[in-house]
Amino acid sequence: MRPRTSDMTTETFPARPDMPTPGDAVSAAAPAGGDLPPASTRARVLRIRNGVAEPRFDDDVLAEETPIALEYNGISHATMLATPADLEDFAIGFSLTEGIIDDARDVRDIEARISEDGVVLELTIASACAARLKERRRALSGRTGCGLCGVETLPEVLRDIPPVPSGPPIAARAVLDAMRAMRECQALHALTGATHAAAWADADGALALVREDVGRHNALDKLIGALARRPEGAPAAALGMIVVSSRASFEMVQKTAAAGVGVLAAVSAPTALARRLADRLNIALLGFMRDDDTTLYAHEERISA
Repeated sequence: MRPRTSDMTTETFPARPDMPTPGDAVSAAAPAGGDLPPASTRARVLRIRNGVAEPRFDDDVLAEETPIALEYNGISHATMLATPADLEDFAIGFSLTEGIIDDARDVRDIEARISEDGVVLELTIASACAARLKERRRALSGRTGCGLCGVETLPEVLRDIPPVPSGPPIAARAVLDAMRAMRECQALHALTGATHAAAWADADGALALVREDVGRHNALDKLIGALARRPEGAPAAALGMIVVSSRASFEMVQKTAAAGVGVLAAVSAPTALARRLADRLNIALLGFMRDDDTTLYAHEERISA
């Protein structure tokens, strides 16, 4: 990613280890120079215990929420509130799961423009993708909120994504192990208690990637972007699973299918629409992941006891 020369401050995104360790989120969040907003901020708080205020103020850590605007070939498309970390992953993941690009290689360049109002991610994408996006925008008269940006009609809400190919079943124990491992790697959540996580693990439950954000959709987009940027790409991603710290809405199922992954496991329950969509898209959908327990809602043949 290249910084953009303009009257606004610019910043390239720092290298980031795929597996964060608890405690490193504050120092790792801001790059040299401190121009990119940090992922978390310290705040002065007064704690009340058993109805009585403590005698002195204390320090706490809060997760940051920053407006992140996405522009494609100079055209503004969407603005999301997100944690300002792993933004290159976010840009690519959002573009893939929204159907704006077909492959990470369709993104030719990403530049960050930073101002007091937030961060603008300027993406240069392949001309065919840009033409398709312009045609889509011409058919719209407005936008909706988070998770449905640039979407007005019902067919666009439930996109025409092909079912994920079938693969060897994954052991339920491996899915439970992956969920436990993700909890231990939620560095920003350990500091703030305010962020969601999405992780990818292989078929044995070994965690390879974790991404965090104040928004569950954003965390999953960041993860999918990180997967797409790996040399192995989508074929390797399809052999594993995605685990998330949130409920499983239809958007989470749809994004998982767009990434070509056939197993989605969530801490909380899915919605009825999420279950129906998982059934149609050939995704094993698990919810209520607690200790050694879970509930399987769709495609039980993809999970072995």
